Formats: sequence, C-alpha cells, structure tokens
Amino acid sequence: MVFESNSILDKLPNHLRQYIKPQNYEHYNAIDQAVWRYVMRKNIDYLSQVAHKSYIPGLKKTGISINNIPNMYGMNRILKEIGWAAVAVDGFIPPSAFMEFQAYNVLVIASDIRQLENIEYTPAPDIIHEGAGHAPIIANPEYAEYLRRFGEIGCKAISSKKDFELYEAVRHLSIIKEARETTKTEIEKAEKNIEELQNNMGTPSEMALIRNLHWWTVEYGLIGTVEKPTIYGAGLLSSIGESAWCMTDEVKKVLYSIEAANTSFDITKPQPQLFVTPDFAYLSQVLEEFANTMSLRKGGISGVQKLIDAVDLGTIELSTGLQVSGNFSNVIAHEGQVIYFQTSGKTALSYREKELIGHSTKNHATGFGSPVGKLKGINISIENMSPRDLKAYNIYEGKNVVLEFEGGITVAGDIITGTRNLQGKIILVTFKNCTVKHKSTILFSPNNGLYNMAVGEKIVSAFNGPADLSSFDLNSHVTSSSTLKKELNDKDRNLEKLYHQIRDYREGTNTTTSRNKVFREVKENYPNDWLLSIELYELAKTNNDVSFSAEILHHLNQIKLDNPKYGHLIDDGLALVDKIFVN
Repeated sequence: MVFESNSILDKLPNHLRQYIKPQNYEHYNAIDQAVWRYVMRKNIDYLSQVAHKSYIPGLKKTGISINNIPNMYGMNRILKEIGWAAVAVDGFIPPSAFMEFQAYNVLVIASDIRQLENIEYTPAPDIIHEGAGHAPIIANPEYAEYLRRFGEIGCKAISSKKDFELYEAVRHLSIIKEARETTKTEIEKAEKNIEELQNNMGTPSEMALIRNLHWWTVEYGLIGTVEKPTIYGAGLLSSIGESAWCMTDEVKKVLYSIEAANTSFDITKPQPQLFVTPDFAYLSQVLEEFANTMSLRKGGISGVQKLIDAVDLGTIELSTGLQVSGNFSNVIAHEGQVIYFQTSGKTALSYREKELIGHSTKNHATGFGSPVGKLKGINISIENMSPRDLKAYNIYEGKNVVLEFEGGITVAGDIITGTRNLQGKIILVTFKNCTVKHKSTILFSPNNGLYNMAVGEKIVSAFNGPADLSSFDLNSHVTSSSTLKKELNDKDRNLEKLYHQIRDYREGTNTTTSRNKVFREVKENYPNDWLLSIELYELAKTNNDVSFSAEILHHLNQIKLDNPKYGHLIDDGLALVDKIFVN
C-alpha cells in the first residue's frame, strides 16, 4: 500500500487504487514551499474579498495552511470529520476515474507543484489547484453532496474513443509545460494537437458533455448573481491571475443552466465566459436535469449504440433488472426498438450490481447475445407472465419450444431451467440444442453450447463500466506518459539551498544565516530570481533594517525593468509584505 488508509479510503474499489501514489512529502524543496506560500498569501489576501464565504473557513476545516504545502496524511485526519478523504495521484487521471473517486467522497490531489515560472497558472493539476482550490469548498455540506453526486452520475457517462485521445493530449501538454527542458515549439505543437482534436470531436459523448458541466462548475464556477458573483471553482481559486481577471467586465457572466453542457472550453487559455449559479443547491438541480438525458436513465437503442461506439466496457440493464456487462458489438432494431443485442469477448451477467452465480466472464468468455421485447402476437411480456402463463406458453423446464419475438428473432430449443429475481420474476432462461435466428441469419447455433436468453421487454439503462466491479479485472490502466521530475543541476541545487536557509531563518530553526550574504549571492548568480528577494525583503522589514530593505527594493525594481513579465508578481509580493507593516 502506497498510502495511509482510513475508514473512507478502505471503501475504495481495487481498480481505483491503481491511480494512487505516495505523496513523498520530503520531495518538496524550499523553492516549492516558497511558491506555495506566495500563492496562498496572495490568494487569501484577494480571495477573502471575492471568494464564496465557505472558502476562508474551509481552509481551516480542511487543514490547509498558508506557510506549508499540506501533508496528505494530516489533511486526511481533518477531512474525515466532514466525511471526506484525499489521495495523491500522478497528474491527470481518466475523467471517469476522477469522478468515481468523488462518488466515494475522496478528493483526488495531484501532489506535484507548479514551477516558479508557472506560478500564476498551469494546465497541469497540482497541489495548489487541488489542495487550495477543491478542498476548502467541500467543507460546505451542500457543495460536498453535489460533488459526490456528480461523481456518482459522471462515472456512468459513456465516453468515445476521441475522448480518450483528447485526455491523453491534455495530459501530455500538462506534463511538458511543467518540464523544464520543453521548448516553445513543443508546447505550441501540443496545443495545436489539442485544438485539432477539439475541433474534430464529432457529436459530443455523454462524458464530453458532463465534463463541460464539471468544468463550468467545479473548476470555473461563480456563485451569486451575474452582477455580483463570488468564486467557488477550484481553477479560479488556485489561479492568482485568472481569479482577478474573471471579476472584470472583460469576462462575460451567464446564468448557469443545462446549456453549459453544450459549451466547450479550452484548457490552454483563460476563459472568456463563465457561468454563475444562484446557490449550490441549484447545481444539483441542473445535474439531475442532465442525468435525465443520459443513457443511464433512458436506455434504448441509442444507449446500446453509444456503448458500441465507445469500444469500451459498458453495461445495459433490462426492465427485469438483469444487467449485462461487456463490450457491445452489435444491435438489431425494429421500428426504433432493440430486438437483439450482442457483446464480444468477456461478458458477465448481474442483478442489482451483484454478479449472478454461474454467469461470470468465465461462463461467457466469448460474448453474450439475447433478444429483447415481446413475443409476437402475445400482449403480455415474458417478464410479466405468471408461472401458469409460462407453462401455457411452454416456457417450462424440459419443454422444446420455438419463441418468435416481434421483429423477427426466433429462439428454438430445449428449456433446461429459468433464473428468477427476488420478486419471483423470471430474468433468464437456459436452453440446450438451441438455435437463434434473425429472419434467416443464424445468431447462435447448438454447437455453441448452452444458450442463456435474457428476459426483458426493454433496455432501460446503458452506462459506462461493469455492473459488478468484481466481475472484471479493471487494474489495467496504462498512461502514455508520466509526469517529468525536474532534474536539478549544481546551480539549481545551490539556489534551492539559499531558499532553504532563508526558510529556516524565518521559521527560527537557524538564525545564524547571513541574509546579506544570501542576497549578494542571489544578485550575482541568480539575477532574475525575484521570489527569494521578496522573502528577504520581508525579513528586512521584520527586522526594521531600512538600508537592507531599500537595497533589495532597488534590485527588484531592476528585475522589473529587465523582465517586465515579472513586474506585477513582484509588485503584488511587495504589497503583501508592506500591508503587514503599514501600521
């Protein structure tokens, strides 16, 4: 086990555990801690005015401090009090897995932290985004329930092959943008690839649509009124640049509705338009409205076709409650209704998310097919037949029968037995010497062995993943790339050492460090490093060293002249320090 478990994490299914990695807190260096401290001080100073009222109290409730990157184990001890937990992962994980974690009240935290060069914004999920963005708002009970419910519904959304291609492309961009050696050309190429994929997605899948809802709420949501909103989305709460920009008139504000599902986003650019929800309860209302459009609740031929197009493991549920999980490969329809479905490869049958005894993937290793609907010329469906009705129509043990369904499917063979649900309704009939046809096309022949016919008048649900998680080996996720760890050269290591000395001095663990000596070395060897100089400026002001603070200020002004892109970051950092000593 690579993580410290607790009562909430103990409930996670095995296939989600494959994404969890150790946080390795000791891998954060003093520069990382300085980046965290700068962003958090800046955020709290600004967000206390524009963030939802849950944000500042939520930081305390979830164990997020200003001065130190949160330790996952410490967070978990506090999160459990509000019924949540947190785990570390390696950057982006597949959307369905991300949402499934939420369904178990588990916050997924990418434990890496952005480089100083990307201090304002990074497309890569990092601990600033996850820890300081997502965690505080879940302390609000209404929002926490929305997040859990979103995960529960979202992980059932059916994806497409193109969704996975886009996920891999976005993951790749997020990795190379945080990699020190990446060239501008490589980043532009990755961004162009994402743009081309986004422009050629075709009809958006359910996962694409619900990801839009997730983006415009959980990541980039505003709350209140269009005229006077506050921030609750983690992407905004963790971006010191975009949290300010989104409050200006340059960003259009629109009342949140289900239309957000059809509004795409570009992860590589700031968002020109944001949605405003009046309150957290309204988020759940829109979510349920969207869920009513999903195959999860509608089933039918469109649901089966989505599963076929996804080329991935999915499940259909019949009106009897029988669930068939596998890779769906074919569907036959008549007058807009499914009359036959077929899977290929390993398939399992379940009832109420529990695999039926004798119907595992070992029993259906090469696929499963069955008719759906009513028998021709008979008003009552098989599932609604009483034992007397079943016997009257020869659907009875030991009987040789020919069942002709509406639409031209026939099942002919010797009935061996039937399987019933807890309410006594028959959900499965097993034949020997069986032939299944659609008109003149043979779908199943006696030499294939026993034939199990699912019973159900309709397909009432179709969704991503298996009905019973234990039916399949789901521990097979392999990403095309892993996050790249920054390789430090001797010069980098020396700069990190200087940051460490100043951190120790500020925290009182080593007060013998010469701050003037550190400053001279920074000026000489790292003339463009502005963050350590701001920390030195803070110490100079603390010690009322007027001449030293003036010297540092002069150096920072020179950096601003040489590198205008750092100007606002330096000004903001100085303003935060000066605010402390204004009185």
